[in-house]
Amino acid sequence: MEGLPLSELFRGHEATVAEMRDRMVGLMASEGLEYSDRTHTYNSRLAQELAVWGDELGVTDALHDALYRAYFVDASNISDPGVLVAVAASVGLDPEEARTVLEERRFSDTVDEHWRSARDMGVTGVPTFVAGGYGVVGAQPYETLVTLMERIGAPPRLEEG
Repeated sequence: MEGLPLSELFRGHEATVAEMRDRMVGLMASEGLEYSDRTHTYNSRLAQELAVWGDELGVTDALHDALYRAYFVDASNISDPGVLVAVAASVGLDPEEARTVLEERRFSDTVDEHWRSARDMGVTGVPTFVAGGYGVVGAQPYETLVTLMERIGAPPRLEEG
């Protein structure tokens, strides 16, 4: 549950890691998102299971935003059930129910199915955006996602003002 230091994960590729981080900082800044200098990566399996529960309860956006903040801004260990319970509570979910959901692994089968489906579609990395049989892998600028939507003939989304 300690996570894996990025220096170990990318041993021998330290320059590449720095370039990837700089790219991500730039992409996130262009979208008005914070992004910290993380030192570790953590298994996100329990966070994914918690997110499925949040989907069922109708707090998808708030919970996903809180999980993003915990991992990418606060550099929290999202494999730690205690961290996940606190994240759930921060968006108004019952912390004891959240702990039970995680302990019982209530949504493990659902996440397994999501993973199978992703593999069947050829997903090789996260994030991956799939629409109309086309996909874009990795963090991408907004314009790239607009191009993906145009490619499948989706109507343009009106800008919020």
